[in-house]
Amino acid sequence: MSKPTKFEQYRYVGDKRNQRVYDLEMYGTDERVTERVDSLLESETFAVFGPDTLVEARNRGYRPDRSIMQAEEE
Repeated sequence: MSKPTKFEQYRYVGDKRNQRVYDLEMYGTDERVTERVDSLLESETFAVFGPDTLVEARNRGYRPDRSIMQAEEE
């Protein structure tokens, strides 16, 4: 499954409601990430980052979702 069209040019998207960041490379392969990103699209409470890096997301106060942490451990 490909990324949602709104996020085609981005890898990371942040949820303004809980300050979590999700890796869009996991969209469609991780059920939890897919569900959360779909929720963000519905609520329109998302943020993208420039430069599009996890470091920049952290600089803006966003914490990586546990799905990112689990992927880094593997």
